[in-house]
Amino acid sequence: MITPPQLEESYDDFVQNFKKWAPDGIIEIDLEGLCEMGLVNREDFDDEEPDDVTQYFHVLETPDKITLYNEKFAIWIVPKLIEDIPTTLTYISQVQKEKPQLELVFSTVGVYNTPKFILKILQYFLIEVIDTEAIISSMGKKS
Repeated sequence: MITPPQLEESYDDFVQNFKKWAPDGIIEIDLEGLCEMGLVNREDFDDEEPDDVTQYFHVLETPDKITLYNEKFAIWIVPKLIEDIPTTLTYISQVQKEKPQLELVFSTVGVYNTPKFILKILQYFLIEVIDTEAIISSMGKKS
């Protein structure tokens, strides 16, 4: 499994070479995005899911970020002040051959900048990455 020093090195590389790793930029979470993700229904949002994919991670906490990692993913949750607005940037990477590969970065502000929203959005994106990887993998087997 990937080590904390490897995680820190990868994170530093992602931040220093952001345009290289995230050419599409940051996905800004707003009401429209939450609607597209199906995360606006209050009853669904409040339900605790026993198969919540975000509970299967090791956690490292430092003064500047929280790092979640397992054998498949490395995630950094980074609170910042951007133009005096409390913002949380969440970096999601897949771990391939003991090296994280950045998949996407999303930001939350205002009413969406709460741990519960961030974790629900994170879960949504993790499932998307897993599903996309499964489709790509199955296409490779048919060839």
